[in-house]
Amino acid sequence: MSIFKQFAEKAENYVKGTHLDPVFPSAASLATLQQLHEPLQEYPVSIDDILKLLDEKGSPATVKSTGGRYFGFVNGGSLPAAMLGKLMATVWDQNAGLYLMSPVAAQLEEISSGWLLELLGLPKQTAVGFVTGATMANFTALAAARHRLLEKVGWNVEAKGLFHAPEITVITGEEVHVSILKALNLIGFGRERIIRVPADEQGRIIPDKIPATEGLTIICLQAGNVNSGSFDPIGEICRQKRKNTWIHVDGAFGLWANASPNTKHLVEGIEGADSWATDAHKWLNVPYDTGFVFVKDAASLFGAVAASAAYLPEMNRRDPFQFVPEMSREARGIPVWAALKSLGKHGLSHLIDSSCLRARQFAKGLREAGYEILNDVVLNQVLVSFGDSETTLGVIKKIQEDGVCWCGGTTWQGKTAMRISISSWATTEKDVELSLESMLRAATDSIRE
Repeated sequence: MSIFKQFAEKAENYVKGTHLDPVFPSAASLATLQQLHEPLQEYPVSIDDILKLLDEKGSPATVKSTGGRYFGFVNGGSLPAAMLGKLMATVWDQNAGLYLMSPVAAQLEEISSGWLLELLGLPKQTAVGFVTGATMANFTALAAARHRLLEKVGWNVEAKGLFHAPEITVITGEEVHVSILKALNLIGFGRERIIRVPADEQGRIIPDKIPATEGLTIICLQAGNVNSGSFDPIGEICRQKRKNTWIHVDGAFGLWANASPNTKHLVEGIEGADSWATDAHKWLNVPYDTGFVFVKDAASLFGAVAASAAYLPEMNRRDPFQFVPEMSREARGIPVWAALKSLGKHGLSHLIDSSCLRARQFAKGLREAGYEILNDVVLNQVLVSFGDSETTLGVIKKIQEDGVCWCGGTTWQGKTAMRISISSWATTEKDVELSLESMLRAATDSIRE
């Protein structure tokens, strides 16, 4: 049997097993994984043996996050078409930096960009960059913001850097996601200089608390709080935007709400912002690692990240590296194109709606069992308390050990909670039922103890 047939057989068996195996690897599987810790041998090992080692010792030690019962960290699954698109891109082994190095990668990225702008309700002229994820998307958008704002006052930040540059005021909500803080830190703004605006009980920034500024300002808003799923009042704040202000929206998963008629009201007015960030490996269910940066003023994006050299051709077609910080890079547009093409508008809308429906199903089951739901379930996030902190943490531990599903803990408004995030195409009503049984069983056992 050829190595490709062996791979296909093992891959198919793995995918089938994601619905049957424990979501988190067992202690025995993790112990077996340790057997790979050995000195590097002197001579080559056959491809057959490499594949066998990966499958026998690696596969059992994976987290089954691509199945239907993983509810941690807002991780999406992997659509079959997107998975195959990723595999094909790997077989092609394209360097997607330049059109000349991969016409297929550049064109599928360009096609997907147009589809994304339509699906997410963003202005047609918006520039789209394919990055590793929302953290890099936030970083890239904020670099574009820094470029544009400083350019307005005659400062070329790419040439002069930030030494003695005019000051830019940065404003976020109190519930800002850590990826924004990381991006601001990397971009040179620092964390201690950020103005943190109070948020309401659902984590939404309070518009009246945003300070008035006269100088250069960046306001970072949120579409989809990582705990509650709530949205900042983006449209209201965009309509009040002052001169010399750039509004950026971190929509790692929440931006996809605009793809469904049933949830698009949550992002009303979002087109009024200047830049946006989202993940593809969350709600679009594309394999890791892919995200998108959207910048309304393309010149600002190019000014911040584009590069030139004598050996590089002048850009007259889409050269993907001119839209992102990376130069040599994988062809992320291929699995994105495959995912969008397989779903279509109605399929993507259904994916969003079904995840939200499953979230409400979880909330209903837990509430009826007498446990406290801490958030308004407006999207795909559910926060539940099983009592005091010790009890809630105990329930989470038992659920994780049970293996039927996987959920993590968080702290919300000073209270310990379990967070349930539904963003996989594979999650069915039956998956929720099985998971609820495990949760309620764990809660009952913990309270008895």
